[in-house]
Amino acid sequence: MRFLKQMAATLALGAIALLGSGCTTAIVLVSLHSKLTEDEPIACRNLNSVERALLARCAPFQAGSLVTKDVHASGFNVCPLTLAARDPRFWPVLPELLAKGAQPERCEQAPLRALAQADACPPFERASATELAALRWLARADARAVQHDVVRVLSCPSARATGLATVLDEWRADGWLSVGQVSFSPLGALHPGHLGSPLARALEQQGHTARAALIAYDGRLPGGFDAALRSADLAALDWWLQRAPELVNRVPPNFSGQTAWVPLAKALAPAYTGNAAQQRRVVEHLMARGADPWLRLPHEPQRTVVSLAREMNSPMLPLLDRPLERALHRLPDRPLDPPRTPPTGSKALAQASLPPAGR
Repeated sequence: MRFLKQMAATLALGAIALLGSGCTTAIVLVSLHSKLTEDEPIACRNLNSVERALLARCAPFQAGSLVTKDVHASGFNVCPLTLAARDPRFWPVLPELLAKGAQPERCEQAPLRALAQADACPPFERASATELAALRWLARADARAVQHDVVRVLSCPSARATGLATVLDEWRADGWLSVGQVSFSPLGALHPGHLGSPLARALEQQGHTARAALIAYDGRLPGGFDAALRSADLAALDWWLQRAPELVNRVPPNFSGQTAWVPLAKALAPAYTGNAAQQRRVVEHLMARGADPWLRLPHEPQRTVVSLAREMNSPMLPLLDRPLERALHRLPDRPLDPPRTPPTGSKALAQASLPPAGR
């Protein structure tokens, strides 16, 4: 269909050339040509320099091709810095955008926050030195970048491998992560693999706590304990449980409308931890640290973790429904004998006169 449209447009242009002396005919044919090609993308050569640089179909980007006036009036509905930062394919454009005067303050949100929402751990190892320097500049120049999801991204494995995670140390040294200065907990925002770092210890020394990290926050990425559970990071799970042991059975909500949740119940979902091997490791780890499989679910009090596993036909059921634990958890459900009233009067005298049992 697209080929037929292109052929028709070509024939129309040819007719215009042949009938150029006929003004009315030419206008009609031009209108026809516009109608036939209205759904076709604009040719890259007809776009401005920023549009060409930030459209994948116009790749590759030619360094030095950006025009300053286009940087300030790109023609996009979204800030060019945001488009360039959130997609690793366009990171080569970042240094030149900044050099030609692009400012993050003109963007609706911090460009690095847009990156964090697009990918929780982007491939920073593929970025060139100048691209990493541009990303670092965005982190230091835009105060709005000091945000839960951005901290997670800047502490993820690829950020640590490329040295980009040191931005967080600079933020802490400058007081940007101090208690009372941020609306989220930096400890809860850190990637699980960064909880054993000098930064995490320094944040605790400044007064940040694991329990304070359980409050609600503005972000899309999961909270710190949830992230540790999802990734089956057992060292990170222990970090949390050592500081807040109650999390083994119940985690408070992080978002408005969310209810408290039970880690064992979440771990039953096969997609939650990624694969069966990780799921088993997490369940065993939680059980070894006191997780109660007979706990009732906050959002469904009629269900326990065990009954949920049974309904799901989960392979984790044998780990959860062990005979000893079942017996122990049924004891409180048995009706207790009514309290006995001590005998008085003649009954007491009669019982006192009876010989001891067994004689």
